[in-house]
Amino acid sequence: MGLPAEGFVFCCFNNNYKIVPAVFDVWMRILQRVPASVLWLLEDNALAAANLKREAAARGVDPQRLVFAPRAALPEHLARHRLADLFLDTAPYNAHTTASDALWGGVPLLTCMGRSFASRVGASLLRAVGLPELVTETWAEYEALAVALATERRGELDALRERLAANRLSAPLFDAERFARHLEAAYVAMVERHRAGLPAVHLKVHDDATVVVADEAEGTH
Repeated sequence: MGLPAEGFVFCCFNNNYKIVPAVFDVWMRILQRVPASVLWLLEDNALAAANLKREAAARGVDPQRLVFAPRAALPEHLARHRLADLFLDTAPYNAHTTASDALWGGVPLLTCMGRSFASRVGASLLRAVGLPELVTETWAEYEALAVALATERRGELDALRERLAANRLSAPLFDAERFARHLEAAYVAMVERHRAGLPAVHLKVHDDATVVVADEAEGTH
């Protein structure tokens, strides 16, 4: 895959256009603080790869520490996640399907949560799979945690990876059957209320798929 035999592998397989200068600045500082680390990125096109390498050099990072992965068939793409140590999310537009792919592939995801929907997807996915400690709220926290997990807190990262593997088939995030049951129960409740002439309300679906009218103070589901 073009990765070094040793060293920490950060990755981000988002589309290149999600990599804004502020995020790239943080990534380059992380590489500078973690010796022998590399950043594994998706290669959308040769021009984008060349631009990113140029910008790495401008920030004092050897361009060779950026490794580019070509697009691949989904089974191969999911399998190669096993070679990465930590997925670095983008902002203000987070990884969406790409984040789900990384978590399904067993790679812990580090995100910086913003205020918009697109910047909170990573946080939602991490909480749904039982890894809330990988949600940060500032770029300083994000950078510090990335560096720590790649250096003195490697044991903690290993534990997070083990928890992800254990939760993958039981946590709500990838429990498609549970999601279908809950969605169907919500649809049935909506139709029953409509047929009874009742007004639209916020509904809450419990774990056992029972549906109740949600208290406005509790929020909606």
